Order: sequence, then C-alpha cells, then structure tokens
Amino acid sequence: MIHVSRLSKSFKVYKREAGIYQAIHSFFQRKYERVDALDSISFDIPKGEIVGYIGPNGAGKSTTIKILSGILVPDEGECVINGYVPWKDRKEYVKKIGVVFGQRSQLWWDIPVIDSFHLLKDIYTIEPTIFQESLTELTALLDLKEILKMPTRQLSLGQRMRCEIAASLLHRPDILFLDEPTIGLDAVSKKAVRTFIKKINLEFQTTVILTTHDMQDIESLAQRIILIGKGRVLFDGTIPNLRDIVPDPKLSLEDVLVYLYQKLGI
Repeated sequence: MIHVSRLSKSFKVYKREAGIYQAIHSFFQRKYERVDALDSISFDIPKGEIVGYIGPNGAGKSTTIKILSGILVPDEGECVINGYVPWKDRKEYVKKIGVVFGQRSQLWWDIPVIDSFHLLKDIYTIEPTIFQESLTELTALLDLKEILKMPTRQLSLGQRMRCEIAASLLHRPDILFLDEPTIGLDAVSKKAVRTFIKKINLEFQTTVILTTHDMQDIESLAQRIILIGKGRVLFDGTIPNLRDIVPDPKLSLEDVLVYLYQKLGI
C-alpha cells in the first residue's frame, strides 16, 4: 500500500549572529545553512497496519508525513501510495487519505462543527448517503452529539481533537495520518481516541501512521514502530524487537528510547 524508497528532503535555513551590527550586515548579505530533514529513508507499509513513526524533535517525522500526504515535494526518491504519487496526483490522492495534525485545525473557528462537516462534504464531493452514514457512525463512536452545534472556538481541546478525527474520516479514507493526535489531551480523551483508532483499524482495515511522543499511544496502538533520527531510519520492527537492543529489557519504552537516543547521539 505505501512504498517509500530513498526519500530525501532538505531545507535552507537563514542564520545570523546576535547583535545590531549582525542584523544590519545580514540585511545586505544573508547567510544560510542547509538542513537535511530526510536522508534517503525507505520503508513499506501494507494495508491495515498501525505503524508508530517515532523519534526526537527535529528527526524528520512531520516532514515525512507532509510528503506522504502530498503537502511537500521531496528532493529525491520515490513514494507510491495506493498507486498514487502524493505530490503529483494530489487531487485524486487526497480523496483516499485522512490527516490530523495535533497543532493544526481543519475546522472553521467561528462556525458550528456540523457546518464545517458539511463544508468538507462539498470539498471532498462526498455523496449525501455516504456522508450521512459516516456522520451518524462517527457521532456515535466519538460521542459528538452534544457538541456538533457548538462553534469550534468554544470546544475544549479534547472535544476539538475528537471532531478533527471525525472530520478526517468523513470521506472514508483508506489511510489515516495522525501527527500528535493526543497532544494536550486528558487521560479520558486519550483513551477515547485510542479506542476509536483501534476500532476503525479492526472494522475497516484502515492503515494508520501515528507520530507521537506519547509512548502510551505507541504501546497501546502500534503493531510496528519505525524509529527515525537525523533524517534516517534507525530501526524498523516490533516493540519487543526494540527492547532486545538495550541491556535491560524491563525498561519502559520511554527509557528504552532515551537510552538509544543517547547511545546514537540523536
């Protein structure tokens, strides 16, 4: 379903020293530094798998998700998902995916949530019958009935994230990209989101790629993890396989990752 081969992406970042003189000098002559966000990464993900895509800040996780969702164009490499190249076949491709960024919203801030859903229905050209079926199902599964008529700005973070996930699934995508979906949520909301992700994966064979720093999300959901650091894939396997690498297999997953980050210098 998802084939990624030798994917690379770099950015040009503006740099200058502190101070007024340096600020004036940079006005006439800017200095840039190249940052390699992704350095020839490769992996394959079959249909129906939940994959935890993890790594420290700046490892390249969000860059990968943006390329896989068609937002960014890589410098090198290839990516084919369900027969589509995300950045080339974007119009048709986005009808097959759902994306949730924990710190970004696809809901309109000042209108009721249900109105945002109807706008998304028109954007994705969802048939009325399918839209109503999806809306009824998602409302029940995510407990949205009491908040559908509320403006997004009046929702709590947990309520908004449940609505964001529903919005990303209205068109019944084959693949769901989740970038920090439980960031800032309380324990009850996190549990509800995890339960829902498991449910859609089991019932509809939805492929899920999850990036998060919450190791409870990973342990609860992921069947496989891909560890990335400095833009490179460092590990690809199961959690037990990862624990076998460290001296003490009884360490928590968070401590295992801290050990590996220190050992690998990332």
